[in-house]
Amino acid sequence: MTEKLRLNKFISDSGICSRREADKYIEQGHVFVNGKRATVGAQVSKHDRVTLNGNLIEAKVGNDFVFLAFNKPIGIISTTEISVKDSIIDYIGYHERIFPIGRLDKESQGLIFLTNNGDIVNKILRAGNKHEKEYIVTVNKPITDEFIQKMGNGVPILGETTKKCKVTKESVFSFKIVLIQGLNRQIRRMCEYFDYEVVKLERIRIMNIGLKGLGIGEWRQLDTDEISQIMTKLESSSSTVDKRKNQESRTKSQEPKVRNTKAVESKKKDRNTNPNPKSKELRGQADFKKPNRNSVASTRKSGNGKSGNKKPVR
Repeated sequence: MTEKLRLNKFISDSGICSRREADKYIEQGHVFVNGKRATVGAQVSKHDRVTLNGNLIEAKVGNDFVFLAFNKPIGIISTTEISVKDSIIDYIGYHERIFPIGRLDKESQGLIFLTNNGDIVNKILRAGNKHEKEYIVTVNKPITDEFIQKMGNGVPILGETTKKCKVTKESVFSFKIVLIQGLNRQIRRMCEYFDYEVVKLERIRIMNIGLKGLGIGEWRQLDTDEISQIMTKLESSSSTVDKRKNQESRTKSQEPKVRNTKAVESKKKDRNTNPNPKSKELRGQADFKKPNRNSVASTRKSGNGKSGNKKPVR
């Protein structure tokens, strides 16, 4: 019997977009199955012909997907819009469509994952799955024991209290913090609540992957063992968001005022032998922009990357 799966997952597995985005394209009439307009919730098999705005979609199988670890420099923006100056996608210049898993704000640096597997994004990011992200934070004044204790017990920001987390003092002005959630500018907002300003913020670990051997501005493919460990951790993880909780959050009043709030400015060529293609010329060979209501540019094209060890920090 031929195995079937939901259409949005089939599209997500192809690396084109997330499941949520796939549902939008289906609703907008961009997706056809065997020549007929698709509906949200439809199921397909590997024998079905699925097209997105006329482009044939081929779902990736098994571990046949891209999974990169990138040491993001300050100034690079975690966006998939390659037209944006200093976007992470333009900086890396990978020859397939990829997108970051989560974000690091422009003023922050450190580890961020990129992939073309939309099915694993929410599994890694959802706080309920308790996958750790570790940071080293430098602030503008001496750190007290009281600050460490209160940061770890939860801080009221964005209309909710952050989850309890592990916080340890590293030096007079720096501390480590391990989070399982990722609210918007969470660490900066937590520090602001106690009248501290973040001077430097670096993510040094996501789950079982650290920055060791990865210089600022460099990226690499995760190896088979690393990917296997991650996939094992994700087996019991859910990609479903608690819609009721999200609705409650949206209906809450505006974020409570914080003390002394400050505007802080702060291919399929052998990927192992050619792990670091950074040529922007490759980006010009294919159009990876997200589709809109009138057009969907989803054709995936391959190219030969240029190898290199490090790109100068802008």
